[in-house]
Amino acid sequence: MGKLLIVGTVAFDAIETPFGKTDKILGGAATFIGLAASHFEVRSAIVSVVGDDFPQEYLDLLTKKNIDTSSLEVVKGGKTFFWKGKYHNDLNSRDTLVTELNTLADFNPVVPASFKDADVVMLGNLHPNIQMSVIDQMEKRPKLIILDTMNFWMDNTLEELTEVIKHTDVITINDEEARQLTNEYSLVKAAEKIHKLGPKYVVIKKGEHGAFLFNEENVFFAPALPLEEVFDPTGAGDTFAGGFAGYLATTENTSFNNLKNAVIHGSNLASFCVERFGTERMIALEKNEINKRLHQFKALTQFDIELQ
Repeated sequence: MGKLLIVGTVAFDAIETPFGKTDKILGGAATFIGLAASHFEVRSAIVSVVGDDFPQEYLDLLTKKNIDTSSLEVVKGGKTFFWKGKYHNDLNSRDTLVTELNTLADFNPVVPASFKDADVVMLGNLHPNIQMSVIDQMEKRPKLIILDTMNFWMDNTLEELTEVIKHTDVITINDEEARQLTNEYSLVKAAEKIHKLGPKYVVIKKGEHGAFLFNEENVFFAPALPLEEVFDPTGAGDTFAGGFAGYLATTENTSFNNLKNAVIHGSNLASFCVERFGTERMIALEKNEINKRLHQFKALTQFDIELQ
């Protein structure tokens, strides 16, 4: 069984979409990544921080999903990271209404001793210095270091982010972020520039329009599954990353062909995530549902053609 180390936020979210709104619910990049990865045969651990306002039932839930929480620091008297957002009618854009860093502001990650030899490290969206600290604590070079980041860090910590990118094997960002990072509108040219920064593989997510995987001259595109209903997009990108990383940690195969499979598995899990608020769908998801939808993905992309 492969080992997956996850660094990222464990948080409270309050979400409003055209279909309803929530009070504080379980959220955070590391939470979505861990729950998605739990659908594979993998041992995972989360490196993060919360306050003592974080319910024990949430900690128990993560443990039940075979996620090691020994390095999920609980700060006495502290408050958990909180994000509140409101989605527009198209669900592609949103307004951030509240961001409270709380305990995250002074977070120093500590990698558990039993995961310093992890096969795969998934660096969820966080300050690049925190991501770099986790890399530095590894006792041996992981088979794969996967980085997720966003435009906020490109705007404010580009030098530190560039240093982290040098040490990663895979970067997962959306199309807007890829263009900002490289000053290239063409995603093919953007991927070429990102390769030169360090990563062997570049995954560019296009939301409801699927995802690209680039590896030098090799390109793969996975469509997003057409869904009857999209309820809440929060955490879909992190769920994609968790499915992607979880599959690779399980299979222990880092070839381009296997990363294509990982993109499909990530896309498949993300398609469930958007059907309910927050982590609700990922928590209740059953294996037979996952397999059924994988067959739908296969049918969507498979065809026979005669070539001259």
